[in-house]
Amino acid sequence: MKNKIENIRKEQGILQDEMAKALGVSRQTISSLENGRYNPSITLAYKIAKYFRMTIEEVFVFEEEDLADSVK
Repeated sequence: MKNKIENIRKEQGILQDEMAKALGVSRQTISSLENGRYNPSITLAYKIAKYFRMTIEEVFVFEEEDLADSVK
C-alpha cells in the first residue's frame, strides 16, 4: 500500500521525530512507513490520518493490486 505521509509531513513542516513522539512510535517506524517498507495497522493508519487532520483515504493509496496480493 502506498502513502503520502512524507509529502504531507513536509508540507506541514513536521519532523519525523515530532510525528513519532505524537503517535507513540519510533522515528524508524515513520521512516519505514514513508519508504514503503512497512504497512501500518488500521489503528496506526487512523492515528496518522487524524494527526494530519485528514481521512485515511487522503493519506493512504489503496490499489487493486493490494487486494489481489492479500487474497493469495
